[in-house]
Amino acid sequence: MSTPSNAAKLSLVRRALKGEHHDYTSGSISDAVILLAVPMILEIGLESVFAVVDMFFVSGLGRNAIATVGLTESVITLVYSIAMGISIAATAMVARRIGEKRPDMAAHVGAQAILLSVLISVVLGTVGFTFAPDVLRMMGAEADVVREGAPFARLMLGACAPILLLFLINGIFRGAGDAAMAMKSLWLASGINIVLCPILIHFYGLTGAALATVIGRSSGVVYQLYHLFKGDGVLRFEKRHFAFDLPAVQSLVKIAWPASIQFVVGSGSWIVLNRLIAETGGTAASAGSQIAFRNFVFFILPAWGISNAVATLVGQNLGAKQLDRAHESVVVTAKYSAALMSAVTIGLLIFAGPLVGIFTHDPAVYAFGVSALRILASGFVFYGVSMVLSQALNGAGDTKTPTRLNLVCFWLFQIPLAYYLVKHTPLKETGALVVIPLAHAGLTALAWLVFRAGKWREIKV
Repeated sequence: MSTPSNAAKLSLVRRALKGEHHDYTSGSISDAVILLAVPMILEIGLESVFAVVDMFFVSGLGRNAIATVGLTESVITLVYSIAMGISIAATAMVARRIGEKRPDMAAHVGAQAILLSVLISVVLGTVGFTFAPDVLRMMGAEADVVREGAPFARLMLGACAPILLLFLINGIFRGAGDAAMAMKSLWLASGINIVLCPILIHFYGLTGAALATVIGRSSGVVYQLYHLFKGDGVLRFEKRHFAFDLPAVQSLVKIAWPASIQFVVGSGSWIVLNRLIAETGGTAASAGSQIAFRNFVFFILPAWGISNAVATLVGQNLGAKQLDRAHESVVVTAKYSAALMSAVTIGLLIFAGPLVGIFTHDPAVYAFGVSALRILASGFVFYGVSMVLSQALNGAGDTKTPTRLNLVCFWLFQIPLAYYLVKHTPLKETGALVVIPLAHAGLTALAWLVFRAGKWREIKV
C-alpha cells in the first residue's frame, strides 16, 4: 500500500468535500477511506462542536441547568440508539444495492426506512412528552432540577422525529457513498443550532436551548429531503418508492432491531453510570461528569466518522463480491482510527483542566470534571478501534454479533463492576468512570477475534 504525497492528499480532501462520485469497489483503499472519512469526520465534528457550544451557553444558567441537559440527553441517547439502528440497516442495504449497481432499488429501500422512522417517532415522541418529568426523577435528579428542567425535557423528548430522520437519511446518503451530502445536512442543522442557541436561551432560558435544537435539526431534514427528491447525487427518490413494501420493511427491521438494541445496550449502560454518579456524588459530581462527557463526545465523534466510512466500504464491496477488498478496508480504517485516537488521548491528558475550566468556575464541579475527563481519555484508542470493527460487522448486515458483544462487555462486566466500585470501595462515584475504558478494551479484543473469524463475509441482505 503506497503512501500518497501531501499534494495528493490535499487533492483527495478537496474531492471529498466536493462530493464527487467515486466507485468504492475499485482503486486505492486508502483513497477510498479518505474520500469517505473526511466528510464524515467533519459532519460529526460540527455536531460535536454544537454539543460543546450548547453546554457552554447552558452552563451560564447554573448547575441545575447543566444537570438537566446531561440527564435528559442521557435518556435521549435511547432515541439516538433507535435512530442509529435504522440508519445502520439503511446504510447496509443501500450500500449493498449500490455495490450491485442497482441504484433504483437503493432508493426504494431508503424510502421504506423513512416510512418506518416516521411511525416510530410518533410513538416515542408521545411517550417522551407525557412522561418527561418522571424521566428526570428516574435519573436521580433532585426536586429543583425536575421543576426547572421539565419544559426542556418535554420538548427534547417529544420532538424526536427530527433526530430520527436526520440520522437515518444521512445513513442513506452514506450507504450510497455520498458522504459530502450527509456532511452538508448536518452542518446546516448544527450551524442553525449554534446561531439560535444563545439567542433563544436569552429569551426563553433553558427551554430556548431545546427550541434551537429542534429548529436546527428540522431544517437539516428539510435540506436532506430536498436533495433526495432533486436527485443530484447517486440516489433519486420518487413517489413510487414510498409505496409500502412489507418485505423491504421486514428486511430493514431484521437488521435494525439488533442494531438498535446494540446501541440501547451501550447507551443504557451510560444511563446507569450517570445515575450512580448522580446519586452518590450529588449535583456537583453529576454536573462535572456531564461536562466531561460533552468533551468526550466532542473528541470521540470523529472516530465515529471514520467508522461510518468502513460501513459503506464493507457494504458496497460485499455487494460487488469483492470480499478481500472489504476485509482490507477494515484493517486500513482501523489503523487510521488508532492513530487519530492516540493523538487525542495525549491532548486530553495534558489539557483536561483548561477544557473543563471553559464550562464552569464551580470548584467542586471543576475538580470532578477534570478527573472524569482524564479517566475517559485513557481509553480513546480502544473506543476508536472497537467502533471500526463493530461498524464493519454492521455494514455487512451482521448486527447481532456486535449486540452480543456489547451485552457482555457493558451489562455483564461494566455495570456490575461499576456498582461494586461505587458502593463498596473508596473510589465511590469515580468508580463509575474507571470501568469505561476497561470495558472498551475488552470489547476491542472480542470484536477483533470475531472479525478475524470472517463469518461476516457470508451475510446476505
